Amino acid sequence: MRPNTVKAKWRAGEPTIGSWLSLPNSYSAEMMAHMGFDWLCVDMQHGMIDYGDAVAMLTAISTTDTIPFVRVPWNDPAIIMKVLDAGAYGVVVPLINTRADAEQAVAACRYPPEGIRSNGANRAILYAGNQGDYVSKANAEIACIPMIETKQAIENLDDILSVPGVDAIYIGPSDLSFALGLLPPRMDSDVPLHVETVARILAACRRHGVIAGIHTGGPPFSVQKVKEGFQMVTVTGDTMALARGAQAILKTQREGMGIAAAAPAASGPY
Repeated sequence: MRPNTVKAKWRAGEPTIGSWLSLPNSYSAEMMAHMGFDWLCVDMQHGMIDYGDAVAMLTAISTTDTIPFVRVPWNDPAIIMKVLDAGAYGVVVPLINTRADAEQAVAACRYPPEGIRSNGANRAILYAGNQGDYVSKANAEIACIPMIETKQAIENLDDILSVPGVDAIYIGPSDLSFALGLLPPRMDSDVPLHVETVARILAACRRHGVIAGIHTGGPPFSVQKVKEGFQMVTVTGDTMALARGAQAILKTQREGMGIAAAAPAASGPY
């Protein structure tokens, strides 16, 4: 089976840098995969992506060494199993609030006897190398990544992190802001309560031997998170990269022409 190079880096204590994909397009996914990210996450929760889009995007990503993850829209075993069968090597599961939620997510990611995943890994077998050993090795290679982003999840943090099979957790900073009563939600928050809560989650991950992940709006905040010990860090997204790149080019062009730059439009949900 093709090794999950992201999990290998995590085991070696190394950080991994990735990007979120929101555009339902295999060409843009393939282009992002050729940029050199450790992993890309196809976002089926907030992105404009359905299952058919996700399959095409996973196929495009597999033209490179970049590891494909998928954020599913809900903690639903059916969709978790379908994206794994389509070739996802990790699943980010939103709104995990309790130990039982985490156990359900893990079970959907693992074949028996460790879980309830059904046998039928159609495209995944092709992506994994068609070596006939996918079923025997998938439980160790597939990453199960619950999201910690609610008040209830914070209260149940140790219970969630102690579930066998939770490889990493992923902090959603904006929803975490909601959970802490901080409005409006912010990505790279410097609000003391938010900073303290993120540090608390990181410390809990270290206690339980679970990889800590977080979404950021880009450097230098993401660089700081790597220095703090986060090993799964989102540094950009396809919509963000598109918007920021276009804005920078247009700003330079207008400045060269002596024209005042217009106020930039929003760059997406990041």
